[in-house]
Amino acid sequence: MLLVAAFAAAPCTAVIGFWRPSRVSAVAIITTAIAFAAALWGWAADAPRLDSAWAPTWGIRITFQLDGLGVLYSLLATGIGLAVVIYSAGYMPLHLHHEDRPPKDAVRFFSFLLLFMGAMVGLVTARDSMLIFLFWDITAIASFFLIGYDNQKPESHVAAMTAMLVTGGSAICLLIGVSILQHQYGTYSLDALIAAAEPSRELTIAMVLVAVAGLAKSAQVPFHFWLPRAMAAPTPVSAYLHSAAMVAAGVFLISRFSPLIALSEETLNLLLVIGFVSIGVGGVLALTRDVLKQLLAYSTISQYGYVVVMLGLGGEKGAAGASFYVVAHALSKSALFLTAGAVTEATGQKALSGLGGLLRRMPALALGSGAAAAGLAALPLTAGFFKDELFFAAAHERGRIVSILAVSAAALTVGYMCRFWFGVFAGPMRSAPKTVTPLLVGPVVVLGVIMIAGGIWPEPISRLAGIAAEATINQPVHVHVAYYFDTRAENVMAIVSIAAGLTLALTVSLWRPIATFAARLGTRIGPQVWYDRTLFALNRLSDSAHRIEVRDLRSRVSTILLPAGILVGAGTLAERNFDELRVGSFDLADLPLTMMVVIAAVAAVTATLTVNHLSMALVLSGVGYSLAVAYSLFGAPDVALVAVLIETLFTLLFFGMLTLMPDEVDHGYIQQPDSTPGPARQSNRRNRDRIIAVIAGGFAFIVTWGVLSRPTAFESVTNDQIALTPAAHGKDIVTVILADFRGLDTMGEITVVAIAFLGISTLLRRWRTS
Repeated sequence: MLLVAAFAAAPCTAVIGFWRPSRVSAVAIITTAIAFAAALWGWAADAPRLDSAWAPTWGIRITFQLDGLGVLYSLLATGIGLAVVIYSAGYMPLHLHHEDRPPKDAVRFFSFLLLFMGAMVGLVTARDSMLIFLFWDITAIASFFLIGYDNQKPESHVAAMTAMLVTGGSAICLLIGVSILQHQYGTYSLDALIAAAEPSRELTIAMVLVAVAGLAKSAQVPFHFWLPRAMAAPTPVSAYLHSAAMVAAGVFLISRFSPLIALSEETLNLLLVIGFVSIGVGGVLALTRDVLKQLLAYSTISQYGYVVVMLGLGGEKGAAGASFYVVAHALSKSALFLTAGAVTEATGQKALSGLGGLLRRMPALALGSGAAAAGLAALPLTAGFFKDELFFAAAHERGRIVSILAVSAAALTVGYMCRFWFGVFAGPMRSAPKTVTPLLVGPVVVLGVIMIAGGIWPEPISRLAGIAAEATINQPVHVHVAYYFDTRAENVMAIVSIAAGLTLALTVSLWRPIATFAARLGTRIGPQVWYDRTLFALNRLSDSAHRIEVRDLRSRVSTILLPAGILVGAGTLAERNFDELRVGSFDLADLPLTMMVVIAAVAAVTATLTVNHLSMALVLSGVGYSLAVAYSLFGAPDVALVAVLIETLFTLLFFGMLTLMPDEVDHGYIQQPDSTPGPARQSNRRNRDRIIAVIAGGFAFIVTWGVLSRPTAFESVTNDQIALTPAAHGKDIVTVILADFRGLDTMGEITVVAIAFLGISTLLRRWRTS
């Protein structure tokens, strides 16, 4: 039910929205509410497991199951999604008006937002690693269109492309990682992988690659620079993608593969280091940002660093703390992003320096966002207090250094949350606000109330975190949080962190120069600089390759065959499975076929040496005609007749075309009277052609040999087709397939013939006029 509701939300909204654009927001709210209700039902009742074959030959199955992790992230994707969609119903008409865009453009916004929600639900419920990869890529595609929604702005283009290249590009690491696991254990099933995996070098490599994909998606250092740029998106996009959806997908991936990551000590240490570095970098930069959404973006980097650290700490407390933290952060950060949008809409200001004193004029918004900020800062009587309690407990178990780093991280959070809320709502009023629609305030208030309710009655969130933690570490977990009035380590660490954070907020003049210097240093030598330089270098390389490619036909062919041959050769050398390349037997019955293949090969080589037009056309036709004989020897006379027809047409086409060209060519290069290449240039071209021919020929030879050497998979649709051939009254499978698709095949042949005659008629018309 959840999958149906989540997957149907986007197409239903798109269809009805294009039919009645004025109703798109209502349809989006209804479909998202249904999906949220289905997620709640899935939490209350044990949802059935869906398991069906997808690609049996490859061992890929369509498998979905709503376990603890799936419940937690599905509730966030649909619940926070519902709050964002309601907010968007009031925000998007204003946004489109400001951008001078028609109201019907809201249809595209809601469609992609709900597409992301559906992809997120599919991602968190999938139990096959290739299915996870599929939905992982769909989230990247949907986020590209959402971040670049204001496509009339250059910064939106840059932001969308950066997010796509970093998060979508890192998906390659995920694909390689799951491919290594499949090669090692023979399955894509997560359950089977978890049951069979053992510590090994291959497992470590695979888990590092999976972790890199998750870290890039969750905007962790050094991949964090894409997230602040993504703030060019409309506020609802920032609120959804960067609190409970896209960035959360990164830590979800790490959680989903956590039982396998736990077998690799190197990967756990990598998560610890990157998590703490991200906390520090994101926290320091959040203290220096003036633009509201930029401050919240860097705080997101820092906050998800907490989750990565806890996943790196591992164990029951680490898994429980990570799950609890994701829920508390989603509630807080979505409310704060929505607050930033409402404040900007009310005042026209986007920066803290132009805001202040809005508490009296916007009390409901101030209270709702105040509860969210207090929850993120882990103050008592909020659900966020317990996220830090679990974080401190897991850090205390690891030792003193980790405990000190944890307290410092929490102090940073208190510091930038005080800076955000007091900068907007306290102090003198700098910009008088106008009245905004309740749709921009209501979701913030509701999220703030949930945050306070979770601080008074934490049982629902702790129970949700418990079942998610069980799925994370694949063993029973009991999460119990409460207020303890004693001197246990967690309480002492919480008091110290709050006091240090308040001190940080009150001593801005002391640390601002240092933080500003660190931020400027990062802009000069940070990963964003190297990303921009790499992108510029690749763009120059692409321009150079394009200039080579469009020079002539041979250059275009070389840009395809040469890289393909090099990659295949490198893969062959790296795999080193030369013993799998087999040489079959030969007898007299194979002699006719061998003769035709040899003739085709000789004709192909001869075509590269001849300089006479007529000879070249005849030799090229010899390649096709000899292959046609080979088809007939295989028992496919109809294919042979088609090949004869095509070769005849192309031979006539070549005759007509070559009559318009000079009489002689120099090894395939036309001798133009005004631009005769010199001997050195001709020699370079010949050498280039020989190198390309050898590499491309070797590539084709290795691929063909490898395919013919590997036995056909036992489970294949080809076996069924062969068995059904007599029932279709055909002698061979090729004849039956061509007969079944004769209409389509004939249309294709007619199209080819028509295009050929159009080309011939054009050439003849030019010849007559010359």
